[in-house]
Amino acid sequence: MSEKSVLQRNRPELWPFTDPYWAIYWPGGQALARYVLNNPGITKNMKVLDLGSGCGASAIAAKMSGSAYILANDIDPVAAVATKLNCELNDLEPVPSVTEDLIGSEPEGWDLVLLGDMFYEEALADSLHAWLRRCIRTQGTLVLIGDPGRASLESHGIKRQLHPLAQYDLPQSVREENYGLTSSTVWCYQPEL
Repeated sequence: MSEKSVLQRNRPELWPFTDPYWAIYWPGGQALARYVLNNPGITKNMKVLDLGSGCGASAIAAKMSGSAYILANDIDPVAAVATKLNCELNDLEPVPSVTEDLIGSEPEGWDLVLLGDMFYEEALADSLHAWLRRCIRTQGTLVLIGDPGRASLESHGIKRQLHPLAQYDLPQSVREENYGLTSSTVWCYQPEL
């Protein structure tokens, strides 16, 4: 157990913060970043949105793979700071980040939308489904989703419109942190329009 965890449990006044969701390198994001790095042509010269970017791993992978423009988007302002720090740790110029909720907004000409681990609740899955369909229908956007098999993705109608591109085994430590999930899949979202 980390020192921070001990402080949270035994002396919460010394560490008043819960573990931020963006500080975890989620398995869907891991698979998505690995897929982008293994297939750099997918982002080359593209305008890319990393939606729900968290720590910015997928945005960084896209930048390293030659995207023309990359925007990291997460509603938590601290996630934007984490993305900037992770760019610095990877010797990259910072990726632009915005913290407004882009889901439901007017699509901005994205060639590619990357999203990892975003299907964790039904209401969000519904919003994503509608907005992503609009991006695809109006602009021909390619959508790649990284997910380890979360219940909302499995039960939502969107699953029938996903085509698997790659599957990656998760390291043992990641399996333990994610309730025994053993792999993560990168999907291409191709809805019927």
